[in-house]
Amino acid sequence: MKKIKIGVIFGGCSPEHEISLLSASNILAALDPKKYEVTPIGIDKTGKWLLADKNLPMLDVKHPRTIHINKNVEQEISLVPGKKTKLQCVEAASHPGQLDVIFPVLHGPLGEDGTIQGLLQFVGIPCVGSGVLASSVCMDKEVSKYLFKQLGIPTANFLCFRSYEKETIDYQRVIEKLGSPVFVKPANAGSSVGTHKVRDEEGFYKAIADAFCYDHKILVEEAIVGREIEVAVLGNEDPRVSVPGEAIPNDEFYTYKAKYEANGVEFVVPARIPDSVVSEIQSLAKRAFLGLSCQGMARADFFVRGDEVYLSEMNTIPGFTKTSGYPKMWEASGVSNQELVDELIQLALQAHEKNKKLKRNYH
Repeated sequence: MKKIKIGVIFGGCSPEHEISLLSASNILAALDPKKYEVTPIGIDKTGKWLLADKNLPMLDVKHPRTIHINKNVEQEISLVPGKKTKLQCVEAASHPGQLDVIFPVLHGPLGEDGTIQGLLQFVGIPCVGSGVLASSVCMDKEVSKYLFKQLGIPTANFLCFRSYEKETIDYQRVIEKLGSPVFVKPANAGSSVGTHKVRDEEGFYKAIADAFCYDHKILVEEAIVGREIEVAVLGNEDPRVSVPGEAIPNDEFYTYKAKYEANGVEFVVPARIPDSVVSEIQSLAKRAFLGLSCQGMARADFFVRGDEVYLSEMNTIPGFTKTSGYPKMWEASGVSNQELVDELIQLALQAHEKNKKLKRNYH
């Protein structure tokens, strides 16, 4: 059987660079060498695309702050569009290889927000996961929340502020509308980067200043006191939803530290919640996945208070680290990590073939 030539892109310029390296490590390990010819592509924090020795992956999970490469074989590369997408060395005329599909493992801005998806669509190569629209919409918490409401999906009340409004944001008016405590977060970020739970005026303004470091608009959201429940979604037109998992952080909320440091969170799967709540969560997750035009994969994060269910956000490139909920929930649902990666690649190839049948020439 002819091997599928797959490029795995990781790293990137976002604050979630390190998490991307850890996720990529698990995905690379799950790719069966009998099925795939793998090309690891690392993007460093300056935005440079690098190709390294296939026998020496460009990440060091023990020291994930930098992409670990063999300086003797380092090659800066770019994608060349065409009938058969190629990797082109920047400083030479050689083509390291052609690719059949790319698996982007880029969390956060400039990776999960539609930018890399648009580039891959432009050069004409299948891409694992959602396309431009769903990626950008799900990344923007303000826009996605408006769409949740339009779809009839409960979500926490919130206010959104732009950077030019920074000096006019009034704490007293905010808590009159949302109560206290509140969450302050960048509108476009992930992994709880720049997110703070605040209870007083001093902490509120400090949180605003920090959130604006990551985006030009921020959300102030009511704090729903409840359980943090997640489900994983897999598929294209007819997606299926995993059993739920519950994140029980050892911090005040599910912070960046709690998500990725050892013993930062207890993740219980399946979550111990009533069957009726499980069904409601799975139904809402599927509705959001289809309503926001997602494909391939997504993780849906909920708050559950009694029998009330609130969708917090949809993540189109969920974490694949050893502590991440997405692969754990599928494993508990009977899908191994290797099977999961295989299916995601096939879903990307199927979606690409379907798109090729569309009439692009209007003349």
